[in-house]
Amino acid sequence: MSEIYTVIIGILGILAISSLFVGVTNDAVNFLNSAIGSKAASMRTILLIASLGIIIGVVTSSGMMEVTRSGMFNPGLFTFHEVMILYVSVMFANVILLDIYNSLGLPTSTTVALIFSLLGAAIAVSIYKISGSPTLTIGALGEFINTTRAMGVISAILLSVVVAFIFGSVIMWLSRLLFSFNYLPMFRKMGAMWCGLSLTAIAYFAVFKALKGVLAGTAMYVWISNNMLISLFACWVISSILFACLQLLRVNILRINILVGTFALALAFAGNDLVNFIGVPIASLDAYNIAKEANSSTILMEGLNENLPAQFIWMLLSGVVMVITLWTSTKAMHVTQTELSLAGHGEEETNAGASSNLVSRSIVRASIRISNFFDRVTPLPVQEFINKRFVYTDVEKNNAPYDMIRALLNLTVSALLISVGTSLKLPLSTTYVTFMVAMGSSLADRAWGRESAVYRISGVMTVVAGWFVTALGGFFIAFVVGLILIYGGTVAFVCVTILCGWMLFHSNFSKKKSGDESTTKSSQTQRTTEEIIANLRDEVCHTMECATKVYDRTLIAVMKENRKELRNMVKESNDLFYQSRERKYTLLPTLKKLQSSDVNTAHYYVQVVDYLNEMTKALMHITRPAFEHIDNNHEGLSKEQARDLMLINDEVEVIYRHINVMLRNGDFSDIEMVLSLRDQLFESIAGAVKSELGRINEGRSHTKASMLYLTILTETKNMVLQSRNLLKSQQYFLKHRSGTQPWIK
Repeated sequence: MSEIYTVIIGILGILAISSLFVGVTNDAVNFLNSAIGSKAASMRTILLIASLGIIIGVVTSSGMMEVTRSGMFNPGLFTFHEVMILYVSVMFANVILLDIYNSLGLPTSTTVALIFSLLGAAIAVSIYKISGSPTLTIGALGEFINTTRAMGVISAILLSVVVAFIFGSVIMWLSRLLFSFNYLPMFRKMGAMWCGLSLTAIAYFAVFKALKGVLAGTAMYVWISNNMLISLFACWVISSILFACLQLLRVNILRINILVGTFALALAFAGNDLVNFIGVPIASLDAYNIAKEANSSTILMEGLNENLPAQFIWMLLSGVVMVITLWTSTKAMHVTQTELSLAGHGEEETNAGASSNLVSRSIVRASIRISNFFDRVTPLPVQEFINKRFVYTDVEKNNAPYDMIRALLNLTVSALLISVGTSLKLPLSTTYVTFMVAMGSSLADRAWGRESAVYRISGVMTVVAGWFVTALGGFFIAFVVGLILIYGGTVAFVCVTILCGWMLFHSNFSKKKSGDESTTKSSQTQRTTEEIIANLRDEVCHTMECATKVYDRTLIAVMKENRKELRNMVKESNDLFYQSRERKYTLLPTLKKLQSSDVNTAHYYVQVVDYLNEMTKALMHITRPAFEHIDNNHEGLSKEQARDLMLINDEVEVIYRHINVMLRNGDFSDIEMVLSLRDQLFESIAGAVKSELGRINEGRSHTKASMLYLTILTETKNMVLQSRNLLKSQQYFLKHRSGTQPWIK
């Protein structure tokens, strides 16, 4: 056989490691979020529990790879060469697709990505076979492809979304009605039985989902299966008695249950989803061994129909890679944060800078009308009783996105639904179930207030829509790559390999800095007052210096009609604006920390953030019209307009130079000079406006150019005005914190 197949096996091995990294990054949200969201333990403890579950899961996994061997296509109709091309296409498509989702912070289903990538690549190779055979037509495609599995996955998306959301909402509403947010008094009475019931559900999930492959056929498994009700009842009674004893010893049984549930979900993830990550490389290695033994690359792959377990060493090494990824991946925390921001209590937990859409707004309006209807028909005493049960109280005093009652319910309901779906042979997705249960429980828990509901619904819709896009994306990427490889031969293989390698490197290493910055930024939510002040000072200085450069380069680019430069300036000004807006939208948690020590400091902080936002908005209103003007090929500025703008630019540059020096050094002794320079600039702007009006009356100016010119002058005035106000507020802010009396006129 050709040595190219050995190279392909090596590349698939490398991609398997990458697939494990990307897959764990995506799927970690399934078993980590309940423990992280409730702060049931330290991050180190949570990761240790999850790591133990992963290792046991991969070691006890049956390792059956029939999905990749024969689940989506009939390997007996494909040669070794065609199967290898198919598998390479799947791996390229699968890894790239999942990495894109993780970079966007969106959880998706690795099962969907794998199956639809297999389907797309199999169709591509099948078309190649049909086109090369005089006896086959496109109608023979059904002989090569198993479409039943794909239809099952599509039904799983719809079924998982609807069922999980409804069950999560209803059970959470009943649980909160029973315990309320101030759950400690009721929990002392019924907590042991409630946790016993939860542990029973989790144990059922672990036995019949996570450990089914290793326990199936044993005497214990057979007895439990034949005496299901008795087994479950006995487990509930024993668990309840055990938890009651632990309660007497003042042990937090909620924390124990949450960590056990985290372990069980991690166990199931490793044991059942491992095929999604290494199934294709293992299957390709089996195909390689079959072809090598026959010493032929044209042998049909009938041998892949045999269900053979993967070698233990590969399973163990995969588990090690998964654990390392769990501890080191910053993108996993990014995906986790997406769900926590949608499910957490408090408006500041939501990405308030996110946009809404027509559907989410319509859903919220309809929900308000339905709620008002029930308020009218429900007796007032009943309303008052229910409302009291849902008054939010942080009884755990840990500022967690949600409490342990909801965290344990999320784990329990997810485990039950997955277990029941498995026993009924329904193709439920772990990702879909866990995510939608969390969303349903947060809705029932009244975490979705009117201030954030429209954004949360929009975020959930984005994630759900992304699941469907996963199927389409995986299919088309694998289909296109498959066609390129099967028709392009070795040259196409080398080119696609280089392209894919560059994309993965660029995603995982080139963007690492921005990812680290994001992580650092999120970690600053628990800063001290002095750290908040230092961070704001640095951000103000950085933003002002960047704004100075962007303004100067924008005016020069307009005069030179440099479209490419203007596009870059639009991007930079947008970045400055959205960064400042994000700080504005996350004021609440910062203000709480500042006000705990000094109300006046918090007041000045609000002023600085507001003026910074307004200044960047004015800059954005300069760069965008400038780019649109040049992009639409309108007449450029006249020499008189360009001359006036350069004079204005010189004055702005002088003002910003003084402002930046004062902000950077913290010395505001020249603040009166800036005030004088500002007044001179405003006079110059007024004179420039009058000159332009004269040119318009005389017909010496084009309409579009005049509109752009006047817009730049107006927004320049606004920008400098807000910058001056920002300087004053920053002086108040810093002077007040240093203990000296601020002086500003």
